[in-house]
Amino acid sequence: MSETMSHAKNQPAHQPLEDPFWLTARMASKIRSLWMLWTYPFASVGSRFCAHYSCDLRRPIAPYVKIGDSVLLDREVWVNIPVLPDNNEPVIVFDDGCKVGRRCMISARNRIHFERNVIFAPSVLVMDHNHAFEDVNVPIKDQGITPGGTIRIEEGCWIGFGAAIVCGKGELVIGRNSVIGANAVVSRSVPANSVVAGNPGQVVYCPSEADKS
Repeated sequence: MSETMSHAKNQPAHQPLEDPFWLTARMASKIRSLWMLWTYPFASVGSRFCAHYSCDLRRPIAPYVKIGDSVLLDREVWVNIPVLPDNNEPVIVFDDGCKVGRRCMISARNRIHFERNVIFAPSVLVMDHNHAFEDVNVPIKDQGITPGGTIRIEEGCWIGFGAAIVCGKGELVIGRNSVIGANAVVSRSVPANSVVAGNPGQVVYCPSEADKS
């Protein structure tokens, strides 16, 4: 009885109502998600897709974006394809259960594939190319982008706050159930079940390596 009374005392006497502006923003995001489902020509899109109303995903790139079930694109996420391909193959793929945090940027020239249940903290950068820098006498904005490579982030990975995953060439694979630490910069493949930290990103823990030691 005393534990119950103590718990009751810790509860607020009056639970404040939700801010109506928050409810308005949530409704705007719901409408934006439905609008995208109905009018954007995605390569395919699953059920329970949700995009914040501030998400920047333009209709012209939709045919090259494939979205699974229960995918979330949060506030101010930018999904970009700088050069549209000559074929109809998807360039950006979100498998079921992917959650992309606030202010993340995803830019794919060739192919970026997020497998099931990949989760992003805010402000993550994922790019399969770079800005070209071949002539010091030409502004970088006028030099275009590099050919780049491809990126595959396997199922169950967690990408920490401010991490950057950039592929200059070839294939970059983040193995399943890996953790990319906050502000890590990853430019090469990572084994499954790894923890990566630092700039440049280094594998600081991997079960297979731990077993050897």
